[in-house]
Amino acid sequence: MPDVPGLEPLVAGAPVLVAGGGVTGKAVLSALIRFGAVPTLCDDDPATLRRYANSGVATMTTSTSAERLAHYALVVTSPGFSPDTPLLAAAATEGVPIWGDVELAWRLDTAGYYGPPRRWLVVTGTNGKTTTTSMLHAMLTAAGRRSILCGNIGDPVLDVLAQPADLLAVELSSFQLHWAPSVRPEAGVVLNIAEDHLDWHSTMADYTAAKARVLGGRVAVVGLDDARAAALLNTAAAPVRVGFRLGEPAAGELGVRDGQLIDRAFADDLALLPVDSIPVPGPVGVLDALAAAALARSVDVPAEAIAEAIASFRVGRHRAEVVAVVDGITYVDDSKATNPHAAEASVLAYPRVVWVAGGLLKGASVAAAVARMAPHLVGAVLIGRDRREVAEALSRHAPDVPVVQVVTGEDADMNATAVVVGADVTEVKHSGDALGTSVMTAAVAAARDLARPGDTVLLAPAGASFDQFTGYADRGDAFAAAVRAATR
Repeated sequence: MPDVPGLEPLVAGAPVLVAGGGVTGKAVLSALIRFGAVPTLCDDDPATLRRYANSGVATMTTSTSAERLAHYALVVTSPGFSPDTPLLAAAATEGVPIWGDVELAWRLDTAGYYGPPRRWLVVTGTNGKTTTTSMLHAMLTAAGRRSILCGNIGDPVLDVLAQPADLLAVELSSFQLHWAPSVRPEAGVVLNIAEDHLDWHSTMADYTAAKARVLGGRVAVVGLDDARAAALLNTAAAPVRVGFRLGEPAAGELGVRDGQLIDRAFADDLALLPVDSIPVPGPVGVLDALAAAALARSVDVPAEAIAEAIASFRVGRHRAEVVAVVDGITYVDDSKATNPHAAEASVLAYPRVVWVAGGLLKGASVAAAVARMAPHLVGAVLIGRDRREVAEALSRHAPDVPVVQVVTGEDADMNATAVVVGADVTEVKHSGDALGTSVMTAAVAAARDLARPGDTVLLAPAGASFDQFTGYADRGDAFAAAVRAATR
């Protein structure tokens, strides 16, 4: 591979250390080998190392690789590795460049190694990324544009660059953006910013700065109803700056007027689609559609294609997905609501909610969100490691809401089945497997007891799932299975 400005130190024969052997690591290895670098993969999982070694890839543990950094021209890291990971901290100290897989993809694409560079349309934010990116891709496709959905949704960007496309609809997390300082998309949107992943980012300022990287291209789009996101617009490097809001739009904005989504940023005053055609419930659905429409309009997608895409759009699994309606009670799986901000948006979409919540809060505070949710709550069922923090917030901000805590075997007296802890708080104790079925079976049974006709039993956990489940999808599937079993 010839030397190309912007790709240093990635040159033919360059020794490159790939940190992490998951889906991202596999994509990175494939790209590096294709372009003539000499990669070594490091991981701490022996089975992962054996699998790669058996396929001919040089491997070592991360601790060993940290001792041999002087041998490498570059480290390409999976996004899960934080800056204070010993390997990456050592690389930074020794001056070894660190790229993420998105940084590698951007540099290879802009250098023309896959043909004419694609135009990247990038979506980030604390919540709503996947729905917004999926809506955007649907809009581009409806307009007959060659678009690929990728990034933190679908395939890694590196895996799609060889496919024919003019536009990439890219969802990027704060982790990916932290390790991608060169990315300058055609257009990028920051939907919102709330406390999340503070166990990975050292401060809210660092988390916000990572998100803001999508605003350095030609068009910067931000959610004006979110104070932290809105504050980024004035400092964005993009020459074209656009906001979107739930209210009536000013010039340079998209918004809502008379039940229609209106574009006053890329047109004088253009009606795009009726609000009641958006299939995602609540204000969050309108905001996601506005953001997707802003990016689509930035590349001249007509209003007709935007309306067509939204009319046929279907919400993804575990994102406000209706599981069942039984005896007048609606059961909704929003397991993807993995932080308090997302849970709040989910709860506020329904008038009366029995809230199933808990898990790993990742350093985020839930109190303010609970205070805003309180008028919508008629009950709460709490699971997971950080359930007590949610319970404390409910006791302060929603003291009249009955609360049930599902306690797993390691926390409970195994001879007890239920203990009244306070006037309105009950702990349900059981001895089942902490990973999944028994936890959710107990939670759904408790929620069903609290619900009345017209209520929504809503799984919107406000936390990550890895304390009791293999992921948010596993948690949502367990909820759906428990609902089906309980409502036969």
